[in-house]
Amino acid sequence: MAQAHTVRGGRPTRARFGVLALIATGTMINYLDRTVLGIAAPQLTRDLALNATVMGFVFSAFSWTYVLAQLPGGLFLDRFGTRLTYFLSVAFWSLFTLAQAFATGFASLLAFRFGLGVSEAPCFPTNSRIVGTWFPRNERARATGVYTVGEYVGLALFSPVLFWLMARFSWHALFIAVGAAGLLFSIVWLVAFREPEESRWANAAELDLIAAGGGLADASKGGSGFSWSGARVLLASRQMWGAAVGQFAGNSTLVFFLTWFPTYLATERHMGWVKVGIFAVLPFIAGGLGVLFGGFASDRLLQAGRSASLARKGPIILGLALASSIVLANYVPSDAAVIAILSLAFFGQGMVGLGWTLISDIAPKPLMGLAGGMFNFVAGLAGIVTPIAIGAIVQATHSFTGGLVFIAAIAAAGVVSYVFVMGEVRRIPLPTDPSA
Repeated sequence: MAQAHTVRGGRPTRARFGVLALIATGTMINYLDRTVLGIAAPQLTRDLALNATVMGFVFSAFSWTYVLAQLPGGLFLDRFGTRLTYFLSVAFWSLFTLAQAFATGFASLLAFRFGLGVSEAPCFPTNSRIVGTWFPRNERARATGVYTVGEYVGLALFSPVLFWLMARFSWHALFIAVGAAGLLFSIVWLVAFREPEESRWANAAELDLIAAGGGLADASKGGSGFSWSGARVLLASRQMWGAAVGQFAGNSTLVFFLTWFPTYLATERHMGWVKVGIFAVLPFIAGGLGVLFGGFASDRLLQAGRSASLARKGPIILGLALASSIVLANYVPSDAAVIAILSLAFFGQGMVGLGWTLISDIAPKPLMGLAGGMFNFVAGLAGIVTPIAIGAIVQATHSFTGGLVFIAAIAAAGVVSYVFVMGEVRRIPLPTDPSA
């Protein structure tokens, strides 16, 4: 039963921003946990005797189960709700992160990465659902930008600390530190998060504001909301496929930075580890700024009366075009110029994070979890394809040149998907969805 609100009427409270701080923190920890392997990789590969091709499979192993668990994770979310789903996700992904500190070889490392992928699968569909229920439509892009920037801010802030931990202790310490932080946060989440109608901090005026903007979908009640007819509608939707393929393209750039980027700086650009730790921060800062810029620009366009298609798709298309500029790093000798190009590409990739706002706008309300899972299923395939492809290219050519060409080409394909495949941004209708 919903709890009584402590304040009623008057000016709207701002409880939704406290919820936003929670999911931004969770997203930051999520990406630290999946990315710490990239930082540990140079030492870990030496200690465990893994070559570039094998390491490409290890990097991608997370995404194998992450992708496969998207649809079950979305259905679990629709059935059991946000609070329990997110708590279990954080707790289990943190345990699997911590376990990687005790990997003794390829098999154990692979198993722990498989577990990490399953556990993290519900995170972004849950984030999207929270934004869709807690925020009015004209605030969702900025809200998505704020929690998505957690991916980049955490890596920018903590990468130097993690490089120091590895230099001072060993790669094992990285997994222990970030795994323990996630376990602590899972308890904070369970204590602090409530649905809007159950919140002690949101007054009636804030709930009215959210409801007037299309929020307050009833996510607190059980019921899967799943039907085969609904799933068929989603699968037949060009909007879903256009957005998902575009997100796959953006994720390919992201995956490069989360996996091979430190190794690229150390081996291709011959930077020392201190310099790598410093330079690795800059693209992540740029990516975070791209997320915020994309969300701000989208909401401003919507508030100015522009169509949802322009407001949501425009920044994403621009971001993908900028991401394709990564190929220019192959043709400049200066380390500073390389970092500038990579930062521009990652700024563009950050803008692609707006795709989750777009999904909250087009997904049928009874199937927001399933739609988010389908979207993330396709987007998550980048985590399988990209690390393996780059590892194979590096192993065959002893250079990252072809790898950067590969990333740029996929980003360009994402532009094509959003421009020519997706079509209009509007909620996908269901026969039983009167709000469509």
